[in-house]
Amino acid sequence: MLPLDYFLFLQIILFLFITPGTPRIVIISYSMNYGVQKCIWTALGDISANFAQGILVIFVLGSFFSENPNFLNIFKWIGIIYLIYLAYDIYKSRPKDINSINNDKKSFFSFFKDGFLVAGTSPKAWAFFPLIFPQFIDFNSNYIAQFFILITTYMVLDFLSLVCYAILANKLIIWIKANPKVINTISACVLLIIAIIITVTQHY
Repeated sequence: MLPLDYFLFLQIILFLFITPGTPRIVIISYSMNYGVQKCIWTALGDISANFAQGILVIFVLGSFFSENPNFLNIFKWIGIIYLIYLAYDIYKSRPKDINSINNDKKSFFSFFKDGFLVAGTSPKAWAFFPLIFPQFIDFNSNYIAQFFILITTYMVLDFLSLVCYAILANKLIIWIKANPKVINTISACVLLIIAIIITVTQHY
């Protein structure tokens, strides 16, 4: 049995994934700087954070977030600080030859960690999982099976969308080599703008 309004859930998350958000900005920049293969670890970190968020909301915290919205401010400010750090880190780096041996300065764990923290501290994700995600589960029936159907769908589509962003971004590497600081400057500015928008608009 599918969860409630499963196809509506698909439409909502596909819209979220198509819309360029913070994880996709990071993936685009990392793809151009380090190549698609290493971005897979960032994508894995992203969906691991999403899985943890889903588990916490459905099985651990329950209605805690809705009853204590100020708790979301902790994630909001951690996310803002980390976005500023990433913007600085991306701005300092420059696109590299993806075949270069110097391309291994960041470890796989570092890529995974960046993906996990960006998704794990995202106010957008912490608004989605406590407020929207449970609406598609009928807690009067087998909600565990429904949860795993929904979270698996979310993680698979999120991972595929991130990899698609990485592949498309990597196709631009020839142009980027001719304009080495452009994409990093744009990415850093976009991350800073997102941090400012979150600061101004996200109130819990």
